[in-house]
Amino acid sequence: MVPLVSFKQFVNDMRRQKLRTAMTMFGIFWGTCSIVLLFAFGKGLTEAQLRSMRGMGENIAIFWEGITAQEYKGLPKGRRIHFTEDDVTQIRQRGQHVERISAEYISYDVNIKYGKQSTARNIHGVWPEYGPMRNVNPVFGSRFINDRDMAERRRVVVIGNLLAEDLFGEDDPVGKEILVNGVPFKVVGVMKKKQQDSSYSGRDSRAGFIPSTTYRSMHSRRYLNNFVVQCKPTSTMLQTRREIYEIMGAKYKFDPSDTKAMAVWDTTEGFAFLKTFFIAFSAFLVGIGVATLITGGIGVTNIMNVVLEERTKEIGIKMAMGARKSFILWQFVTETLLITAVGGLLGFLFAWLLVSVFPAFNLEDYVGTPTINVWGGVIVIVILGLVGLGAGIFPARRAANLQPVQALKLF
Repeated sequence: MVPLVSFKQFVNDMRRQKLRTAMTMFGIFWGTCSIVLLFAFGKGLTEAQLRSMRGMGENIAIFWEGITAQEYKGLPKGRRIHFTEDDVTQIRQRGQHVERISAEYISYDVNIKYGKQSTARNIHGVWPEYGPMRNVNPVFGSRFINDRDMAERRRVVVIGNLLAEDLFGEDDPVGKEILVNGVPFKVVGVMKKKQQDSSYSGRDSRAGFIPSTTYRSMHSRRYLNNFVVQCKPTSTMLQTRREIYEIMGAKYKFDPSDTKAMAVWDTTEGFAFLKTFFIAFSAFLVGIGVATLITGGIGVTNIMNVVLEERTKEIGIKMAMGARKSFILWQFVTETLLITAVGGLLGFLFAWLLVSVFPAFNLEDYVGTPTINVWGGVIVIVILGLVGLGAGIFPARRAANLQPVQALKLF
């Protein structure tokens, strides 16, 4: 009975005070809209940035040669540590925490030519594990380097998607021959387009990848530029790094605790930092939305206080006729919740409309794709309920505590 009476009274109040009620609802509308949009865009931006960071590879670390900074077993510090493919093979065989590993040679600004098209790009000599580890995944109908390519030192190449566009335009590159520093190579793979916001030798989309055995036969190089490691899902990169330092330290006679002997970029550390940062950033944005919603709740409290002043005589009559305090209390609370619910629903629908049409602007590469998830909706409902209850309880208690004689004497 109370909700029905409250709804009728709510409609009557809206008719009498259209502008005031509309302005009050707008505060709730805008606060709800802000929270939903901030949740949606915060989530979209977080996922876009994390996806871009995963573009270079997930759970990987890159190792470069270094110079020892500590004396070890009578050997002086300042010794340069180089690695070879044999070292990487040893780490693969002995590493208990290593999921994948690949040696990597790099030549910069290599002349690559197809027909009349020519460009200068980086060429990487790698192992087959490099592709899945570094997310250099081939498009349908092509492939990455395999073990047979390695064993036979084949002149095959996998090219990035932008390099493919530079050389071939709209044509399919697979099966065609290109010249790499004048040497013919057959294109066996084209990398799928991916988002990548970090690298150590340029973007993969403009690079070429050949078997390391082929690269070594062409350039007669002994030492690697670096090697790339991916840890097992059950291990941490910290464990993997310690293990690699122990293996290499035993071979090259340096202290495994000497982190200067090998330079390393542990991408998992940056990934963890970025994830924490965006969680805090999203919480900050939502906090702004909650503050806006609370401001709207204060407006609801003010309008209910005004309604109380206007309906004091009505409340006195109801109480004189036997209405209980709980009836008056819940009537005011229900009216407040109705104002909050209507404003919140309109705000949610407006935010959902904006999120739905946002993909049409093609801005996903910059701010990601905003999405409204279930937990975001639940949090908004809880906050709205608390704001509505908090906004209505104080005017409702004032109304319920009025004495009938006192209320009637006011008019």
